Amino acid sequence: MNIMDKMMQGMMGKMSKEEKKEMMGSMMDRFFAEMTPDDKQKMMSEMMPKMMMNTMGESKGDMMQMCRSKMGESGMPEMMSEMMPKCLNMMLPKLSKERRRDFVLKVTSILLQQGCKDLSENEKADFMKKIDELVKSIGEKEFEES
Repeated sequence: MNIMDKMMQGMMGKMSKEEKKEMMGSMMDRFFAEMTPDDKQKMMSEMMPKMMMNTMGESKGDMMQMCRSKMGESGMPEMMSEMMPKCLNMMLPKLSKERRRDFVLKVTSILLQQGCKDLSENEKADFMKKIDELVKSIGEKEFEES
C-alpha cells in the first residue's frame, strides 16, 4: 500500500456513510460543472458499453451482492430511478425511428405493469388516469409543434 492509499484509507475510514455520500456528491458536481453537454454525451457513450460488459460478465447473484454491499438494499433501484430518465433522454434521439418506437413500447409496457403492482383498484384507476392525461398532453404538444 502506497502513501496515498494509506492517507485515503485513514481519511475515509473516519467519515460516516452520510459524509462520504455528501463528499462524493459535491465532487461529482464539481467534476461535471466544467463539462459541456457534448462532453457528457461522449463520456456516457464511452462508458456505457464498458459498464454493460462488466454487468453482463457478473452473475446475477454477484451483481446483486455487489450493489447491496456498496449502496445498501435499496441503493441500486434508487440510483437507477434517477439515472434512467437522464440516460433515456440522451439515448433515444440517437436511435432510428423504428428502433425508438419499439423500445418505447417495450419499456412503457414494463413501466405500466410494474408501476401497477400492488396497487388497489382505486390507486390503479387514479394512476392510469394520470398516465392517460400525460399521453394526451404529450400528443397535444406534438400536434401544436408541427
